[in-house]
Amino acid sequence: MYIIPAIDVLDKKVVRLREGNYDDVTTYEISLEEQIEKYHANGTELVHIIDLNGAKGDFSNQEYLFDIIQKTEMKIQYGGGVRSIDKVKELVDAGIYRVIVGTQAITNPSFLEELSSLNEGKVKYADHIVIAIDVLDEVIKYSGWLESSPIKLIAYIDKCLALGFYRFLCTDISKDGKLGGAGVELYKKLLDHSPIIKLIGSGGISSMEDISNLKALGRMESVVVGKAIYENRISIEEIKDWNLKSLINF
Repeated sequence: MYIIPAIDVLDKKVVRLREGNYDDVTTYEISLEEQIEKYHANGTELVHIIDLNGAKGDFSNQEYLFDIIQKTEMKIQYGGGVRSIDKVKELVDAGIYRVIVGTQAITNPSFLEELSSLNEGKVKYADHIVIAIDVLDEVIKYSGWLESSPIKLIAYIDKCLALGFYRFLCTDISKDGKLGGAGVELYKKLLDHSPIIKLIGSGGISSMEDISNLKALGRMESVVVGKAIYENRISIEEIKDWNLKSLINF
C-alpha cells in the first residue's frame, strides 16, 4: 500500500477543507511549487493534487497549476472539475498520470460509457482514470461535496466495474480534515463487495497507526494523506520509509 501525499489548492493557495466545507478552510504558508519540490526532494513518485476552485466550476487556478505541474518529474494524480471527455484528453495528453473524475461520471450516464471506449493510438484513456466516490453516511456527494446523488453506493460501483473502471478514490467525508482516523468500515465494505476493486482511501488519516490499520484490510492499493502532513502528525521521512517498503513502482 502506497502513501500518496495530497495538495489541495484554493485561490492558488495550499489549503485543507474540513468535511469538504469551503467555509471551513485552513490555509498553509507554503506555495504549491514549494510543496511539490519538498515531496520530490524526498523521493515521492506520485502526488495527489486537487483544484478546489475547479471542483466548483471555476477554472481560474488551472493555468497556474499546469505551469507548475508540468515542471515536475513526479507523476500527478489530478482532480477538480474534470467534466468533459475533452478535458480528460487534454490532461492525459499533457502528461497527467491519473485523472480523477467525479461529478460528471455521476450526473451524466453517457460520460463513463464514452470514456470507457476512448482510445487513440496506444493510449487507452480509461487506464488513466480514477473514479472519485465521496461518501457521507453512504450517500454519494458531488460538485465539491455540495450536492447529493440518489444513486446507491454499491450500485454505482457495480456500474463502473462493468464499464472497465477498477480504480476508485473513496473519501469518507465524515472523517475528512478531522484527523480522527480513517473510514476503515467503509473501505472494508467496498473491498468485500468486489475482489477486483483497486481502492485508494482518503480522509481522516492522522498517524502512521491509521495507515497501518488500512494496510491490515489486506487489499488497499494506496492512501491519500494531506492534513496530517501539514499538521506534523506524519513526517515526509516516515512516508518515504513506508513507500520504499511498499515495493510499488509507478
